[in-house]
Amino acid sequence: MIKKFAMLATMAAFFVACSSSTPETMENSADEAANSAQEMMDKAAADAEAAAATATDAAAEAVDAAENAVDAAGNAVDAAGQKVDGAVEAVKEEVKH
Repeated sequence: MIKKFAMLATMAAFFVACSSSTPETMENSADEAANSAQEMMDKAAADAEAAAATATDAAAEAVDAAENAVDAAGNAVDAAGQKVDGAVEAVKEEVKH
């Protein structure tokens, strides 16, 4: 997408440059177009890097949340096991009497 946009900007610059009458004007327009295209590509690259960093942070947060959920589930299983053990012991005591 970035390359297509840069190519479009370059072609527009050539169109403007070719419609003028002096070689200097054409060269300046072509240079401006190339600079503009480079600036756009640099900005797009910076935006992509920022988006990647944001996605990485979000993924790390998701992993942390999943780990917390697993820990909570483990604690719930442990608590249920303790209650079952307590109930079994209570039944054993009742059977003895």
